[in-house]
Amino acid sequence: MAGPTTAERGERQQGSSGPPPPPARRLRPPRLRTAVALAVVLLLLAAGLGWVFYGSGWLRVERVSVSGTRVLTPEQVRRTADVPVGEPLISVDTEGIETRLRQKLSRIGAVDVVRSWPHGIELKVTERTPVLIVQKGRNFIEVDREGVHFATVSQAPKGVPRLELSVSRSGSAAASLRRFGEGRLVREAVRVAGHLPAAVARDTRAVKVRSYDDISLELDGGRTVAWGSGEKGARKARALTALMKGAPGARHFDVSVPTAPASSGS
Repeated sequence: MAGPTTAERGERQQGSSGPPPPPARRLRPPRLRTAVALAVVLLLLAAGLGWVFYGSGWLRVERVSVSGTRVLTPEQVRRTADVPVGEPLISVDTEGIETRLRQKLSRIGAVDVVRSWPHGIELKVTERTPVLIVQKGRNFIEVDREGVHFATVSQAPKGVPRLELSVSRSGSAAASLRRFGEGRLVREAVRVAGHLPAAVARDTRAVKVRSYDDISLELDGGRTVAWGSGEKGARKARALTALMKGAPGARHFDVSVPTAPASSGS
C-alpha cells in the first residue's frame, strides 16, 4: 500500500507547526458574596421605603382641601368624602372617595381626588349647572345639560327657563311618548335650550314640549317661538336671530322649518 505523497506530508507538517488556537474565554459567574450583598441591600431599601410610606408619620393625611364648589359648601364636600385623616397618604382609596361623593351629592357632576404630597388630599369638584327647571309644587327640580334631574331647590335659579312637559296621552303626541319616552323628550328640550342665541336665552321663560316634533318657547312679553324638534338647532337659531332683527315688533316666530321661517303679530 502506497504511503502519503510528499505534498501531503508537507501540508501535515506545515499545519502541525503553527501555534495552537487560543483557549475559549469562559464567563465567570457573579461571586456569591456580591449577589447576597446586593439582595440584602435591595431588601433593606424596600423595607425602608415601605416604612416611610406606611409606618412613619412623615407621609400621612393631615389636611383635606376643596375647590370648585358654587352651591355646595367645602364642609359639605369634606364631610361626605370622609377622607381618613391620619392614615398613610399612599393607602387612601381615591376612587372610593370619588364614587362616594358622586353618589351622595348629586349636584356633583365630576370630582378629581388628588394626593398632594406630603400631607394633603385635594378634592377638585365640578358641580352640575341647571339649564332647565321643573316646577313641582312649591319646589323646583334642576335639570342639567345631560337631562339629569339632580337637585330640588325651594327657589328657582335666576335666568333658568322652566321645562313644561305637557304630552297628550292620545293621538300623535301619545305615539311620540311611546316611541321616545319621557327621558328622551326631556333631553330634546335640553338640546333646544343649548342652541338658543344668547339674547333669546335671556328672554326665555319656558320651554314647552308637547311631542318630539312640537317644542316651543315662551319669551318675555308674551312672545312665542315654534321650534319644532331639537334637530337642526344651529340653523334654527340663525333663522330666529334674523327674524327678530327683521321684525322686531313681531310676537310669534316659527323656525320649525329653518329654510322657511315666519313671523306674525305686532
